[in-house]
Amino acid sequence: MEKTIVCPHCGQGFRRYANPTPTTDVVIHVPQRGVVVIGRANPPPGFALPGGFIDEGERAEEAAVREMREETGLDVELTGLLGVYSNPTRDPRQHTLSVVFTGIPRNPDALRAGDDAASAAFFPLDNLPFPLAFDHARILADFREVLAGKRRLAPVETV
Repeated sequence: MEKTIVCPHCGQGFRRYANPTPTTDVVIHVPQRGVVVIGRANPPPGFALPGGFIDEGERAEEAAVREMREETGLDVELTGLLGVYSNPTRDPRQHTLSVVFTGIPRNPDALRAGDDAASAAFFPLDNLPFPLAFDHARILADFREVLAGKRRLAPVETV
């Protein structure tokens, strides 16, 4: 959406495009351990799936793998596309659009908190920490439907 902003100093108008900011999240799942959830180090507070912003010139798949290394220390193989979540209120900081993948860690024992994560741990899907930030409770509910065979994942391009 194009908006015209007026400079308070010179009165000159300029165009600004107010588009959602692209992000990515990954549901990292190990059946015997559960899903990886991080404790957020920055506002908004709470617990969340690991993820972050997609950099300019970066594919969503590349950003997902990079963010997993940065926040969890895990080298993750993406196994599917769970969905795209774009509700304008999903992030209280700004309108974001998240491409959400599923993945498996190549070495689950390498899990550690890093970057924007104050903590990182596996949690069983029936015993998640509270509160979950953003719309991550909904994303995990959609993931439960995948595990129950009620929903399918879309394929992912290899990185």
